[in-house]
Amino acid sequence: MVGIKDVAREAGVSVGTVSNVLNNPGTVKRETLERVRAVIRDLGYVRSESARQLRSGSSRILGLLVLDMANPFFVDMAAGAETAAEAAGLGVMLCNSAQSPAKEARYLSVFAEQQVRGVLVTPADETGGTLADFARHGIPFVSVDRVVPSTEGCSVGVDDVVGGELAVRHLLERGHTSLVYVSGSMRLTQCRDRHTGALGALRAAGHDSGALRHIEGELLDVAAGRDAGARLLGMSPRPTAVFCANDLLALGVLQALYAAGVSVPDDMALVGYDDIEFAAAAAVPLTSVRQPARRMGETAAQLLLTEVDAAAGAGGHTHERVVLQPELVVRRSSL
Repeated sequence: MVGIKDVAREAGVSVGTVSNVLNNPGTVKRETLERVRAVIRDLGYVRSESARQLRSGSSRILGLLVLDMANPFFVDMAAGAETAAEAAGLGVMLCNSAQSPAKEARYLSVFAEQQVRGVLVTPADETGGTLADFARHGIPFVSVDRVVPSTEGCSVGVDDVVGGELAVRHLLERGHTSLVYVSGSMRLTQCRDRHTGALGALRAAGHDSGALRHIEGELLDVAAGRDAGARLLGMSPRPTAVFCANDLLALGVLQALYAAGVSVPDDMALVGYDDIEFAAAAAVPLTSVRQPARRMGETAAQLLLTEVDAAAGAGGHTHERVVLQPELVVRRSSL
């Protein structure tokens, strides 16, 4: 591998000058700067981040650990986090816990080993145990999309109770009184909160909670939605409207209904959650509760950078819990 000494020798300068070109270019004369940079390009020199990290004791990487990289919602959230990290001259290491507390613990351990600057995490462990263990390393972290009540620190999320209310209020206004809520595991805070909001909308409209039946699965993907769709078709009486805890479930339900010849929305209305890009592009454009995923990721990364600066002695820091508001986007699936 080409080293910094090779660059210095080829450019006819000291190793210290090459170091300044890389780290403090404002201190180097323009002519020298251009000559050294030309040699770096010609030789294909890439500086060793691990060596720099050993000297400085810190990384230029933020860790990002999400629940499900197959869900476009988390892709958008990651894009927002990357925007903020890039503006700060940092990169992002992205990992997927697949809703597994064990995988979450392993990846948090990797982040600690790599001495990342900070971590953004959508917690998989509802107990907060893995985050509590990670906190002992002294690496700042911010929770995104989900908050574990027992865990201290900054967080950014969406008011999912309001989101559930928006979805069911819309269906009630369309005249539906026989509804089903399709969710993943109710261990997930989001699934519980969206259900709470749905029940709240029913009560506010004077309906009994029995008007909302519930199909609970383990996962929040299209396959789980197809399974839920099959169960919907076997219900008696069959519901006239379905609210799904995310868009992937809703798209799976839509596939199952379409295969059975059930018309959406004429026979059964359908509302999803997240408003991923595929929602508008579905065969029947999907009504969905929009979460500002990119803004969520960017806001969380900015909070994390503030925590990082505070940890480095740049001033005090007070933990913030930012709660963003969802928005109902109405399309043909519920009209």
